[in-house]
Amino acid sequence: MTARLNIAQPYAIGLFRIVTGLLFTCHGVATLFGLLGGVPGRGGTAPVGAWPFWYAGLIELVAGALVLLGLGTRGAALLASGSMAFAYFDVHQSAALWPLQNGGELPALFCWCFLLLVFTGSGAFGLDRLFATRSAPADEKRTSQPVPV
Repeated sequence: MTARLNIAQPYAIGLFRIVTGLLFTCHGVATLFGLLGGVPGRGGTAPVGAWPFWYAGLIELVAGALVLLGLGTRGAALLASGSMAFAYFDVHQSAALWPLQNGGELPALFCWCFLLLVFTGSGAFGLDRLFATRSAPADEKRTSQPVPV
């Protein structure tokens, strides 16, 4: 069974990346454009240039879209993970110690999800793989394919 699961691993990571990127992008769309319910808890949009909310929305939109597409996944995921760590420690942890008490479950989960993508890469279905296979020489294509763990 382990061998079959290992074969499916890139596809599971790809689907995980797509869902995580889509959800993160939705938060950016809500924050910057007021769509999908607007800024959580307040409606509307974050004022342009307002620290940290507008910048967080910009990171959510851009990094989320890049992760969703699987383009520059590792860099975008690192930026998104750091953004969510900042959100948790700056905004949420001052209210209480535990994420369940301070409303920080979502930033904590996003932080760890994106940190995982930093180490796993885009998985299947990502544009990273498409561009990597096109730009690699023919000899390198055969030897540089990642082996599932």
